[in-house]
Amino acid sequence: MSKLKTIFISSLLTFIIVTLVYAYFYSKSQDENVSDKINTAEIKDDSNSDHTFINAVQLDEANDSITKTRKNIITETVKEVSPAVVGINVTEIRQYRSPWSSDPFFRQFFGDKVYTQEVKSLGSGTIISPDGYIVTNDHVAGNAEKVIVTMTDGTQFDAKIIGSDQSTDICLLKIDAENLPYIKAGSSKDLLIGEWVIALGNPFGLFEINDKPTVTVGVISATGMNLGGVSNRYYLNMIQTDAAINGGNSGGPLVNSLGQLIGINTLIYSEGGGSVGVGFAIPIDKVVDIVREIKQNGKIDRDFWTGLRIQTIDEGIANYYHLSSTRGVIITHVVKNSPADEAGLEVGDIILEMDNFRINDDNSLIALLQHSRTGDTVRLKVKRDNQVFTKNLKLERRND
Repeated sequence: MSKLKTIFISSLLTFIIVTLVYAYFYSKSQDENVSDKINTAEIKDDSNSDHTFINAVQLDEANDSITKTRKNIITETVKEVSPAVVGINVTEIRQYRSPWSSDPFFRQFFGDKVYTQEVKSLGSGTIISPDGYIVTNDHVAGNAEKVIVTMTDGTQFDAKIIGSDQSTDICLLKIDAENLPYIKAGSSKDLLIGEWVIALGNPFGLFEINDKPTVTVGVISATGMNLGGVSNRYYLNMIQTDAAINGGNSGGPLVNSLGQLIGINTLIYSEGGGSVGVGFAIPIDKVVDIVREIKQNGKIDRDFWTGLRIQTIDEGIANYYHLSSTRGVIITHVVKNSPADEAGLEVGDIILEMDNFRINDDNSLIALLQHSRTGDTVRLKVKRDNQVFTKNLKLERRND
């Protein structure tokens, strides 16, 4: 009996030792595999494009690894992309009119007093090329008198504004530096609802404490979000995420689990000013398009006209035209020989869609037009006398 007991204990100890050894080497191999997915993954890079395309299977494998080990695709991606995130400090010169100037009686004695004041603000930026091009938001740096960019090693540069587009809220900066870390552009065409994403940036100026971006992780909550206009900026086809975005995050990158840039963090919905898990990013396909045109021309060409006057449909108009809803806009005037006239549009036509985007009111149509260019032809879905058809409207250059 004693001999059997000894054999049993010996066998048990051997089993435990073998199990521990196996677990150690298995864990080590898993960590190495995660690193390999970042360092040695085969990425198809089209030299004629600003985008980098990833095999869908590769992205699925990367996302699957997130919950398996402590050192995972998220931590490796953060390590890779963080050096390409910058803090931005902005100085604007704003003009203020004296409150006495609004009163004609006091203005005749004191004149129309206008004061200038320096206003400082901050935001985030994303390095998109090794030669120093940086993307941020127009509302961060578009009107800046001076822009200072801070790198993750503490180095600071004076940045030049190459161009800024208020309508899409995109601003392109340039610093005098070479061989910089940068984030490659992915694609926003094939995003998946629920896909893991990482937001990086400079919320509340925390970047200045240790020259490191703040990292938040979440998923893509929705795509194709049309938010309308805010201060002459129009937010269409936005990416919604629950990765925490706060004041100062604007202009920072939203990347997928492999570190590809899929959006630029821009705004949040919040009643109290803090993050409630509803943030929005400009999709990278739009950013790449705007950046390319700014590099070429220094601005976005929207010097076009339509010759249309429109009005949002209210209940009275809907009842008069026997409409089932108040969605859309009604044409109230068409200038003779204008692009709208040449397109065959008429007073009383109801515009329902533009380029497959639904028109809810006049702000919807204005926002869509503000994302178009001179020379573009847009497709309008129009309702006339209970018939629905399509008209092509060419946005011709304005001749003043």
